[in-house]
Amino acid sequence: MELFWFTVRFLAVTVGFAVLHLYLWWRLFRDTTAPGSRWRRIGAVALAVLAAFGLAARFLVPSSVPLRLQELVGWPGLVWFGAFLYLLGLLAVAEPLRWWLLRRKPAEAPEEDEPEPAGPTRRQVVSRAIGVTAAVAATATTGYGLAAAYRTPSLKPVSVPIARLGREFDGYRIAVVGDTHFSAIRGAGYCARVVDQINRAQADLIAFVGDLASGEADQLREATEPLAGLAARDGAYFVAGNAEHYVGADQWYERVEELGMIPLPNTRVELPGFDLAGINDLIVEQRHMEDEIGPDFEAALGDRDPARASVLMAHQPRAIERAVDWGVDLQLSGHTHGGQMWPVHLATRVRDGQISGMGRYGDTRLYVTNGAGTNGPPLRVGAPSDITVMTLRSARA
Repeated sequence: MELFWFTVRFLAVTVGFAVLHLYLWWRLFRDTTAPGSRWRRIGAVALAVLAAFGLAARFLVPSSVPLRLQELVGWPGLVWFGAFLYLLGLLAVAEPLRWWLLRRKPAEAPEEDEPEPAGPTRRQVVSRAIGVTAAVAATATTGYGLAAAYRTPSLKPVSVPIARLGREFDGYRIAVVGDTHFSAIRGAGYCARVVDQINRAQADLIAFVGDLASGEADQLREATEPLAGLAARDGAYFVAGNAEHYVGADQWYERVEELGMIPLPNTRVELPGFDLAGINDLIVEQRHMEDEIGPDFEAALGDRDPARASVLMAHQPRAIERAVDWGVDLQLSGHTHGGQMWPVHLATRVRDGQISGMGRYGDTRLYVTNGAGTNGPPLRVGAPSDITVMTLRSARA
C-alpha cells in the first residue's frame, strides 16, 4: 500500500511539474520566437533538464541515498525550484497585462497595399518584454534569497516579562535556535558557523526548538558534529520537530545526547529560576504516525508547582492552543521559518497563525523564531534567519 501511494504521489507531482514547465516554455520560448526557431528547441531541452533536477530533488533530498548524490541533485534542483516558483508566479501575475496589451489596437495600421513590416510580430514583442522582465526579476530574487539563506544568522535581542520569575533571575538569557535543517546541502561548515554564533551570545541556556536536521541521525553524524561545541552555563536543550519525527525522533534524541545536549521528549527539568518543559511535535497527531510518540502535555507539565514560572519548548506554534490551558508562561517555537520566501508567508500564516516574533494568548506568551536554516528551496526572501537572544525579565523586579 505504501508503494502504491508513493507511485500515485510521484505520478501526480511529475505530471503537474511537466504541465507547469510546459507553460514556462510556451510563454518564454514559443510566444517569443518564430516557428522553427532553434531557441524553441534550446528552451525545451533546458527546461526539461531543470525539471528533472527539480523532480529528483523533491524525492531524493532528503532520503536514504548517499549524501554526495543528494548534494549533486539537491543544489541545482532545489535552487531551480525556488527560481521556478518566482518565475511561474511573475508570469501568471502578468497574464492580465499580456491580454490587455495584445487586445489594444496598434496606433497606426499599414495601408491595404502596403506590405507588412518585417521583423517580430506584436505578440512576440509583448511576450519578450514580459518574459525578460520576469526572468530578470526571478533571477535577482533567487540570487538575493540564496545569499540571505547562507548568511550566518544574526543575533536577535528580545526581552520578555515573566510574572512568576523571581527577581534574582531577572536578566536570565536564553538562546532560542530552530529549523537549522542540516543536510546534504547544509553541512558541517554551516553547522560550525551557527555554533560559533550561538556561543557568541553567551546565553545562560540554549533552547533548540526542533528541525535540527533533514535526514536520518546516522546519515548526518558528520554534518552535526560541530554541535558538540555548544556552550551554556545551564546546558543546551532539544525537542524534536516534524523533520525528526519523519525519520525517527528517538534516534535524534540519542544523537543530540551524544553531542552533549539534553533532550526533553515530553518531560521537564526544574531549573533554579523556572521549569523548562519540552513536548514532541504535533505532526505525530496530524499525520497519525503510529511509530512515533506524539506530544504529551500531561507528562511534560503535570504535577508541577504552579507557583513556579514555566517555559515550554514546542516546535509548532499551534501548540499554544493547549499550552494556555496548562498555565505556561512562555512557549518557544519555530517551524514557520518566518515564512521563508515572500509571498509564501501568506500561506504559512494561514497554516500556523503566528509566524514570527512575540504574541500573547491570555496569560501565556508565544515566541516564534525565524530559524537558522531553510527547508525546500535554500532561499530566504523577506524572512531573515536569526538566533534569538531572549532576556527574561521578572515582573517583581
